[in-house]
Amino acid sequence: MRLPIMERLASGDILIADGATGTMLQAAGLPTGTPGEAWILERPDEISELHRAYLEAGSQIILTSTFGGTRARLTKAGLDAQVGEINRLAAELARQAAGDDVYVGGDIGPTGEMMPPLGKLTYQAAVEMFAEQAQALAAGGVDVIYIETMGDLNEAKAAVEGAKQACDLPVFCTFSFDTHGRTGMGVSPVQAAQTMAELGAAAVGANCGHAPEEVLDFIPQMREAAPGAHLIAKPNAGLPRMVKRQVVYDAGPERMAELALRYVELGVRIVGTCCGSLPAHIAAIAAAIRKTRGESA
Repeated sequence: MRLPIMERLASGDILIADGATGTMLQAAGLPTGTPGEAWILERPDEISELHRAYLEAGSQIILTSTFGGTRARLTKAGLDAQVGEINRLAAELARQAAGDDVYVGGDIGPTGEMMPPLGKLTYQAAVEMFAEQAQALAAGGVDVIYIETMGDLNEAKAAVEGAKQACDLPVFCTFSFDTHGRTGMGVSPVQAAQTMAELGAAAVGANCGHAPEEVLDFIPQMREAAPGAHLIAKPNAGLPRMVKRQVVYDAGPERMAELALRYVELGVRIVGTCCGSLPAHIAAIAAAIRKTRGESA
């Protein structure tokens, strides 16, 4: 039986997260342009199989397949009437796959809308959308609300606030840094970590982004800015390039395992991968971390 996730992290243990969702669903036949969230209702067995693949690879925390599960994104897919159902069912599918020993993070991504002065999404409307999603994820049985790939500091603040309004679960938040060490909206690792920690996020970090090597620079900055928060590293599997009209990421499992050990040396406590990764990447990371602990496979 798992300890509460915050107790597990407080013990100094390292949790291995999962990898990419889109890469796996597309390989399973998800049509281009169809949101993965649609399969939560239409093909739940595929979602469960995705989770099982990462669990078999060694993931100790898996994310629900709800990155685009806000009302704003689901409206674009004609699924706005099923926001609550989609998020709750996704949480239930992940919880069933995870069983009693593995943690489930309720995945929340950006709304896809711009906030002022660049767009019309108000702060309060964003808070309400994030709260709606978080409430459904909590009802489905997640252990933590896991906000990721944030670029706009105000949107990230709205996501944390909405999650805290909706439930009493711990909240994690990671940002995507890909433009000269900042997010696309100009947010630095220091700004991100400090602001999220002040709002009560229990863990902060970097995901997605540019080259995974760059995370080695971001993590120390975030650690210094938010010394009381746990750290997360979940970068892409290298840089994408086109090979025979296919997008290929250039960091294989061994390279990502090497980097994972370096992240851990810098204080990261939750480590996984993002775009372009496969269960093989997670298996390599898990094996590398077990080896450093002197554990057998």
